[in-house]
Amino acid sequence: MSLGPKRPTFKPTPYGYTRRSRGIPRWLLLLITGVVLGAGGVLFLQRSYGPQRLTVEQSEQLRTDLNTANMENQRLSVVSEKLQVQIKQARQDQQEQATRAEQLRKQAADMEAGVASLIQAIPPDPRGTSPGIRGADMVARDGGVDYRILLIQDLPEGQSEAPTLRGRIKLIAQGSYPNGNTAYVELVEQPLDMGRYIVVDGRAELPNKAFRPRQVTIQIMAEGSDKIIATRTFRVTAGR
Repeated sequence: MSLGPKRPTFKPTPYGYTRRSRGIPRWLLLLITGVVLGAGGVLFLQRSYGPQRLTVEQSEQLRTDLNTANMENQRLSVVSEKLQVQIKQARQDQQEQATRAEQLRKQAADMEAGVASLIQAIPPDPRGTSPGIRGADMVARDGGVDYRILLIQDLPEGQSEAPTLRGRIKLIAQGSYPNGNTAYVELVEQPLDMGRYIVVDGRAELPNKAFRPRQVTIQIMAEGSDKIIATRTFRVTAGR
């Protein structure tokens, strides 16, 4: 006996449509899994091989070191500027010194040329010796004799400089005492080292203040010899 209408029995066919149960698609699961694995890999690489994150203390230390480096850089910049100024000033001073040295060299050359002209104008030693005793001043004052002597050597033929002469120069005074006795008194003997010319000057004290010198004879001896190679006599004048 039938209690109601019968429903047709479902019979699947090869071309029929079947309705699947609802759920998460497989492709979405694969995508989510790939994203999770990729993010995990990135985190692993960062932790294993990437730069380490700094702690608060490390960050503060890094900031302090950076400030110190900046201050040191500023200090070095100031020092560098000062050094540049000093180098510039030193170069300027060097240039000025070089210019001054060149001026002095020219002045020395001019003076040397002037001296050469004066030497040519000075009368020669009457004895014709070299060195020649070209002139002398002998002044008696205050118990002594002030002297100034000009000696000049002749230039060897074809040369512009005279050889160095080393030896001795001696001064001998001739005069008298108040009682009228005549005497010779050696005033001074000193080393001599000269080139083309030299001025020998000084003061010789008289051994006896009563002695009155009238003239002084100049004698020149070569080094290591007592032979007189030049001599000349000059009158003594009374000083004021």
